[in-house]
Amino acid sequence: MRAAIFHEHGDPDVISVSDLPTPEPGPGEVRIRVHAASLNHLDLWVRRGLPIRIPMPHIGGSDMAGEVDAVGPGVEGVSPGVRVVVDPTLDWEWIQGVRRGSDLPDPEFRVLGEHTQGGFAEYAVVPAANLLQIPDEVPFAVAAAAGLVSVTAWRGLVGRAGIRPGERVLITGASGGVASMAVQIARNAGAHVIALTSGDHNVRRLQELGADQVVDRLTGEPRDLLRKATAPEGVDVVLDSVGEVLWPILIRTLAPGGRLVTYGATTGHRGDTDLRHVFWKQLSILGTTMGSPADFRAAMGEVFRGRLVPPIHRTVGLDGVREAHEELEAGEVFGKIVVEPRA
Repeated sequence: MRAAIFHEHGDPDVISVSDLPTPEPGPGEVRIRVHAASLNHLDLWVRRGLPIRIPMPHIGGSDMAGEVDAVGPGVEGVSPGVRVVVDPTLDWEWIQGVRRGSDLPDPEFRVLGEHTQGGFAEYAVVPAANLLQIPDEVPFAVAAAAGLVSVTAWRGLVGRAGIRPGERVLITGASGGVASMAVQIARNAGAHVIALTSGDHNVRRLQELGADQVVDRLTGEPRDLLRKATAPEGVDVVLDSVGEVLWPILIRTLAPGGRLVTYGATTGHRGDTDLRHVFWKQLSILGTTMGSPADFRAAMGEVFRGRLVPPIHRTVGLDGVREAHEELEAGEVFGKIVVEPRA
């Protein structure tokens, strides 16, 4: 089979397209004939190098959709030819979470395409338990573009923030895959949505997705722009992936009882927090990453019903994966780049 791979960590030029043996499904696994996969920022971090062990040569791509091609020993109720999307989260261990009183991941949970081989290939092997059947009317590209970003946004806003109708919600980095889905989730929940992005084109796209206010960070100092956009009452919820650069400003934008949910740190991992704002306004700072199997099915159900639509920036074949890495790294993508291995 053909696959986009890298043999070592580094810049996008480490990526090449090669022929590899077609994988065989083991016990509890199925082989997927991949029709579409999509790029996430996670793919950039894995390619640059994370402090984890990954299989080499490595195939990226946490999100994938296609047809079941073969089933391994012990797999029941799954037939070849079924159209499926794959939950990218592995080993969530939600039963342990219930014992602890909340649905939390096991500390050792893993992600497809990060800890394992992913979907930037003609075939991929995944656990049968991670399959979700796709309705006939939903294109493979839409399902593949939605998976990781939808479950992350859903858990952040619904599971962690507990978003409610009428609340004011600020979403940073709003042209990204997770944030563009979060804008729609917040809109559907009846919230007033404020989105932070850059550039006229992104402003227009976010308005089309349902944002009530869109702040273009290129038009002034973020501190002044966000203060004006959120005045005088502040916001009830912030969903943030930017991290260090905006952190002190975001703390200040929160109204009394507000919740700041963080799922990333693209500008740095240290947040300068004035604790006086936290205790005086009784704020909550919440972390989130990925989501449980229940979160995945809830979010994808909204996609299947057409209530959430993942913006697709463009579609490429395997030969375009390197360029897609470069484009995403340069911040030139609105939504998701979809890879079609058979194009």
